[in-house]
Amino acid sequence: MEREIILEVKDLHKIYGAGENAVKALDGIDLKIYYGELLVILGSSGSGKSTLLNMLGGMDVPSSGNVLFRGRDIAGYRDRELTQYRRDHVGFVFQSFNLIGELTVRENVKLTADLKSDPDIVDKILEVLGIYEKKDMYPSQLSGGQQQRVAIARALAGNAGILLCDEPTGALDYETGKQILAQLQELSGVHNKTVVIVTHTKEISMMADRTVTMKDGKIILESVNEAPVPAESIEW
Repeated sequence: MEREIILEVKDLHKIYGAGENAVKALDGIDLKIYYGELLVILGSSGSGKSTLLNMLGGMDVPSSGNVLFRGRDIAGYRDRELTQYRRDHVGFVFQSFNLIGELTVRENVKLTADLKSDPDIVDKILEVLGIYEKKDMYPSQLSGGQQQRVAIARALAGNAGILLCDEPTGALDYETGKQILAQLQELSGVHNKTVVIVTHTKEISMMADRTVTMKDGKIILESVNEAPVPAESIEW
């Protein structure tokens, strides 16, 4: 059975600056991302992996090339269309949690749910992520791992089918980081979310369905993992 392609980039280029100061952040990327898979984009700092993630999420526009969502090229979208794409289809999880300190857990998550006019989904998501009992607490009262779960809940509250995660364990301790990775693995494997994780930690690729490795704005290696390991068993 042929897998559904949810995102695809074709001959993607991104150049910052001009002339002698021009920097090629992306240099002709071709990549297909499939519905429900967990993909790890691996690379060192400056490899272009975060730039690629931003292109997939409609946070930045390419210098040339195509970014296709279900066959439609978002690279040509206007700002309003990109905003709608991000609102309706994409959830972002960053290294920094970006929570609003003056709002409770539930209020932080409800902000995103309100955009979709479906506030009832908030409690269900908090239950799935194991933080329902923290719903009336403020971010400052939570551990780093709990704050990251709130960030994931916020990303899911708009019913996003795609989760784009930029170094989601970077601000966490080792054991908490593994718990967050396990949560992301479950969202992909059990709830059919398409999860893309950008990281420089190569061991994290062991949990992925597929890994692409980047260097100098190019994909230099793509590998399929026939037997992904549980995130809890990864060591680095």
